[in-house]
Amino acid sequence: MSKTVHTVDLCVIGAGSAGLSVAYGASHLGRSVVLFEREDMGGDCLNTGCVPSKALIKAAKVAHGRRHGSEYGIAPSEPGIDFEAVKAHIQGVIDQIAPVDSVERYTGFGVTVIKEDARFADDRTIVSDGHEVRAKRIVVAAGSRAAIVPIPGLDTVDYLTNESIFQVDRLPDHLMIVGSGPIGLELGQSFRRLGSEVTIIDIAEPLARNDPDHAKGLIERLKAEGVAFRAPARTERISQASGGTITVEFENGDPITGSHLLMAAGRAPNVEGLDLEKGGVAYDRHGIGTDDALRTSNRRVYAAGDIAAGKGGLTHAAGFHASALIKNLYFLPPGLGGLFAKATTDRMPAVIYTQPELGTIGASHRDAARTLHFAFDENDRAIAERDTDGGVKLYLDAKGKLIGASVLGSHAGEIINTISLAMAGDLKLSQIAGMISPYPTRTEAVKRAASSYFTDAVFGPKAKALSGFWTKFQ
Repeated sequence: MSKTVHTVDLCVIGAGSAGLSVAYGASHLGRSVVLFEREDMGGDCLNTGCVPSKALIKAAKVAHGRRHGSEYGIAPSEPGIDFEAVKAHIQGVIDQIAPVDSVERYTGFGVTVIKEDARFADDRTIVSDGHEVRAKRIVVAAGSRAAIVPIPGLDTVDYLTNESIFQVDRLPDHLMIVGSGPIGLELGQSFRRLGSEVTIIDIAEPLARNDPDHAKGLIERLKAEGVAFRAPARTERISQASGGTITVEFENGDPITGSHLLMAAGRAPNVEGLDLEKGGVAYDRHGIGTDDALRTSNRRVYAAGDIAAGKGGLTHAAGFHASALIKNLYFLPPGLGGLFAKATTDRMPAVIYTQPELGTIGASHRDAARTLHFAFDENDRAIAERDTDGGVKLYLDAKGKLIGASVLGSHAGEIINTISLAMAGDLKLSQIAGMISPYPTRTEAVKRAASSYFTDAVFGPKAKALSGFWTKFQ
């Protein structure tokens, strides 16, 4: 069977956030683009990740609110959970966003979209069953999938991943989750609020890399809602009975049984099947190796998003990669790409969308010479809402420069935006402290934390003495 041959400026493999954004930018600059996607347009984020999980979180939050209205003068009630309707709500959200990422929309931009598996034939040629593409430049943005840890017996069990959890046929009676990262914590709290018993299992302490106070505050909140933890714990074996019940055995401690098992122990790059060796593209189990401009070992080929080793893992990181690629490929002279638009940053924000949310950016508490803190139990908006968990922590270096932050509390994901803007603009603490924050808002806590750096200078003994001196002349 003969293949349709394309000769283009750019070939993109993968229609997730990175691939779509690169294809969009290149096509709008008049470049000829072929985009390969073997599954659904929009990638993991739209179809099995960010979007459906946030829709589920909202449904669970509504159910939780029904149970906890008494402190606001609202009679609490146990909500009736129609799980099929919850799933329809999730699918409805996906359906509403999907046209933005659709084949039809990108075809309208002039992109040739091919819904087939793509692989390298040589260092500048991509082939599929029906097509052959020769391109000046190639961007591999094939994404990632759930990592499956090698637990004895797991291969005999009907386990779930983020790709199947949203289509589960019934609300789990007892959902056991392997992994206490963002996916495990978000889905664990959500299913607990919808009525499932939930146990989160991990070989490590949950959130061990995060600020200890904020990590403890979030885990304790989940425990208070009935989420059980077996962490740190080493899993010895997993098995499934003929009736479907799944048993998890541990090296130490009693085994647990549940109706469903979700694997949420990290992500693995989708490097298989791409024939990267034929393209001269170096990779390992962490993904495709790149320089700061996302260029691989083949100078015609770039990697973006989750598949770029050590640089991906977040949808907004993939978008950041795409922006850098467009600048480097089409706005700089050949050979200068990466000198002015590096696709690396120490200011990448991340959020766990539990309740309370946990947002982080930049350096951690371990790297801070000084930490500024303002708690939400001193924030009037949080007090008015009777939702005072957590607070804002700003991490400074020895010179008093803002190098990172952690925010625990409702809307932490929105609050971290303010800190991200401040860090992107290299704002001084005095500028953050000097911003006018609407009252009452939670983001005011950022201003108050920054202002605390100047408390001694404004109200300390020297300030009092100076103020007293000038008072004599008034």
